[in-house]
Amino acid sequence: MPAPISIVIPTLNAAESLPACLQALMEGVHAGLIRELVISDGGSTDKTLEIAEEAGAEVVQGIPSRGGQLRRGCAQANGDWLLVLHADTVLDPGWSETVADHLRTGKPAVFRLAFRATGFAPRWVAGWANLRSRLFGLPYGDQGLLVMRQTYSTVGGYKDQPLMEDVALVRVLPRVTLLDVRAFTSAERYERSGWIRRGGRNLWTLLRYFLGADPAKLAQVYRR
Repeated sequence: MPAPISIVIPTLNAAESLPACLQALMEGVHAGLIRELVISDGGSTDKTLEIAEEAGAEVVQGIPSRGGQLRRGCAQANGDWLLVLHADTVLDPGWSETVADHLRTGKPAVFRLAFRATGFAPRWVAGWANLRSRLFGLPYGDQGLLVMRQTYSTVGGYKDQPLMEDVALVRVLPRVTLLDVRAFTSAERYERSGWIRRGGRNLWTLLRYFLGADPAKLAQVYRR
């Protein structure tokens, strides 16, 4: 019987972060959980594609757009389950056992957010994200997404949009479960912009999206 999970990772010049992400996934290979690795690239000019090919990944290429890349990547996946991760996400050791147990439920799930940084601010931002996931079912894309491929297809999958593609999807999925496993992500954007400023900017962007703002225009402002 084939392994159940297809890993889908969108990339764009992710050579520095991708190896750690893939290394953390190896325990899932050894546990018989991972069927394949799909890298959906948006035109990397560094060694991202070389790293992907060395890892035995199926590489899908197209124009850079997080939603579009994820849509193309998931379309190539053959597993009964999809595990969507960002290239700078590193799962905590022991994640495979928790995920294997969760597969029996059939429900979509995300991981607990954590940052590769120390101090009060990283803990506060991650704590708010995890609380938001638990209370409102609105996780960050950095928390990954584990979902049955059939469920994903039924709701129409990721929208081809450059921002808030993760929010658009979880809003139409059955309520996501917050797994008791951490997904560590880079703190670079927060450290560069300031934790409070970046956190407030994220919340403002989310509110504008809920009020009907164009995701393309939001992406232009968000990435300045």
